[in-house]
Amino acid sequence: MPHALALNTAANGSSSEAASRRNFWGLTLGCIGVVYGDIGTSPLYALRESVLAAGGSQTASEAVILGILSLIVWALILVVTVKYVLILLRADNEGEGGTLALMALASRALGGKSFTIVVLGIVSAALFYGDALITPAISVLSAVEGLKVAAPALESYVVPLTVLILFALFAMQSRGTAKVAAFFGPITLIWFIAIAVAGFGHIVQNLDVLRAFNPVYGVAFLTSHGLIGLATLGAVFLAVTGCEALYADLGHFGRRPIQTAWFSVALPALTLNYLGQGALLLATPEAIENPFFLLYPHWALLPMVGLAAAATIIASQAVISGAFSLTNQAVQLGLLPRLQIRRTSETQAGQIYIPRVNGLLLVGVLLLVAQFKSSSALASAYGIAVTGTMVVTAVMAIVVVWKSWRWPLWAAAGLILPFLFIDTTFLTANLLKVFHGGWVPLLIGGLVIIIMLTWRRGANILAAKTRRLETPLDLLIRSLAKSPPPRVPGTAIFLSAAPESAPTALLHSLKHYKVLHEHNVILTIVTENVPRVAPKDRVVMERLGDSFMRVILHFGFMETPNVPKALAIARKQGLSFDIMSTSFFLSRRSVRPDARSGMPAWQDRLFIFLAQNADDASSYFQLPTDRVVEIGTQVTV
Repeated sequence: MPHALALNTAANGSSSEAASRRNFWGLTLGCIGVVYGDIGTSPLYALRESVLAAGGSQTASEAVILGILSLIVWALILVVTVKYVLILLRADNEGEGGTLALMALASRALGGKSFTIVVLGIVSAALFYGDALITPAISVLSAVEGLKVAAPALESYVVPLTVLILFALFAMQSRGTAKVAAFFGPITLIWFIAIAVAGFGHIVQNLDVLRAFNPVYGVAFLTSHGLIGLATLGAVFLAVTGCEALYADLGHFGRRPIQTAWFSVALPALTLNYLGQGALLLATPEAIENPFFLLYPHWALLPMVGLAAAATIIASQAVISGAFSLTNQAVQLGLLPRLQIRRTSETQAGQIYIPRVNGLLLVGVLLLVAQFKSSSALASAYGIAVTGTMVVTAVMAIVVVWKSWRWPLWAAAGLILPFLFIDTTFLTANLLKVFHGGWVPLLIGGLVIIIMLTWRRGANILAAKTRRLETPLDLLIRSLAKSPPPRVPGTAIFLSAAPESAPTALLHSLKHYKVLHEHNVILTIVTENVPRVAPKDRVVMERLGDSFMRVILHFGFMETPNVPKALAIARKQGLSFDIMSTSFFLSRRSVRPDARSGMPAWQDRLFIFLAQNADDASSYFQLPTDRVVEIGTQVTV
C-alpha cells in the first residue's frame, strides 16, 4: 500500500506539473499576441522612416544604413530587453504593472500620496491616451498601404479601407474581446515567423549587414550627422514603441511568460526582419519606398497584406483594451469622474468596455487618418507620447528601487539613470517633430492632464466643503438616543465618503421624513494603492450603538466596486440584513459655481461639466436599482 500511495502521489505530481507547463506555454502564446502585437508591427514603418529621416535613398550609404540598423538593434537590447523585460517587470505592484500601478507603488513607498508622484502618474497616463489614438491609425494604415506595392492601381482605396477596418474594430468592442483574443497569440506567432523568415532570406544574401551588432556604427552615425542624426533617432524610436504595453500587461500574463515570449520569439524575429530590410536596402536603395513588403516575392504580397492587417488589428486591440483598463484605474484613483464600465466576460476581470472612451477613441482615430492620410505623415506624430511616458516611468522607477527594493539611493540612481538618459535623448529627438505632427499627442495629453488635475482639485475642494458642513456621526447618534424619532422596519444603508460624518442623505431623510430605520449602516468605499484587495480584507465593521453600524469596504485600483457582493461578505461576518427590506440612500449633488472656490472660473465650469456627466453612483457601485433612494442637494465648488 505505501508503494501504491507513493506511485499515486508521484502520478498526481506529474499531472500537476504537466498542467502547470501547459498553462505557462498557453500564457506565453497569449502574450505573443497581446503584449507584443504593437512592437511586432513596428517593422512595417520604423526602418523606412529612419532612412528617410537621414536623407532618403539618395544619401543612404552603407555606413548610414549600418548606423541606423545598429541604433535599432541596440534600442531593442537596451530599452526593451534590459530596462523593461529584465528590470521593470520586477517593479510590480502586487503582480500588476503599468504607469498607474507604478504610481500607486511609488506613492505607497513614500508613505502616502506624494503630489509630485501623482502628477507624474497623471502626465504618464495622459500621454498614453495620445499613444492609444495614434497606434491604431498608423498601424492599420501602414498595413493597408501594402496594397500600393501589390497593385498600385488600388492606392486610392487605402484610406477608405483603413477607415472601414477601424470602424469595424471599434464597433466590436462592446461585444468583448475574449473570443477574439483566443486567436491573437497564434496569428501574431505566424506574423513573427513570416517576418523572421523573410528577413533571414535577405541576410544570407549579404552577411555584411551583421556588422550592425557593433554599436560603433550607431555612435559614429550620430556623431557625424549632428541635427539630422538626432532627427533620425526620433524615427529609430518607432522600433521600440509598444514596450509600455509590455509592462502594463504584467498582471495579465506574469513575468516569466512575457520574458520567455520576448527572448524566444519577438526579439529574434524583429532583429532578423530589420537586418533583412537593411540587407535589401544595401542591395537595392530604391526599395526605400516600402522595404518591408518588398522583402517578399510578388506572389506573397497580398497574403502578407492580409496578415499585416490582422497583426495591426491585434496591436490596435491591445492598446484600446489598455485605454479601458487605464481609465478604470484612473476613476478608482480619483483622477477621473465615474464612467459607465461594462464587464464583457464573466471569468476575465480585465475584460471591460467603457462606451464613452470607445466613442472618443474612434472619433479621434478617424480624424487622424483623415488628417494625415499616410503612415509616413503619422510617423511624425508618433513617438512623443511614448517617450514622455517612458521618461516618467524611469523617474518613478528610481523611487521604487530606492524605497520599495530598499537599495541605497546611489545604487538605485546608478541602475535607472542610464536608461533615463536614453529615454530623455529619445524624447529630445522626438520633440524635433512637434511642428510636423508631434503637436497631436501633446495636445491630447495636455487636455487629459487638465481634465485629471481639474477633477482631482475640484473633488478635493468639494470634499473639504462637505466635511465642514457635515455633522459628526457620533454627535448625531447621541442626539437621536436622547429624542428618538419614530422607527420603520428594515435596513437603511447610507453611502458616505467620510465615515466619521453623518451622511447628507441621512440628515435630509430625518429632516423630511421624520423617521429612522430599525437598522442603519453608514457605508464608505475606500480605494487602496494596491491592485486588488483579498476578500478577507474587504470589509471592516464597527458597531456604533443599537441602531447604527459603520461598514468600510476596501477595493483595489484595478477593481470595479461591487457593493452587493461585498455586503454578502459582511453578512457572513455578522451584518444582519435582508436585501429585500433594505434601501440604499444616496445624495445626488447638484454642483454650482462659487466665486470663492479657489479655482479659476473656467476650471469651475469644467469641473461642473465633468460632475454633471459622471455616471451615477448607483450604477457605478452596481446597486440594485429598485432599492435605491436618491436625495438631491445643492453644493457649491
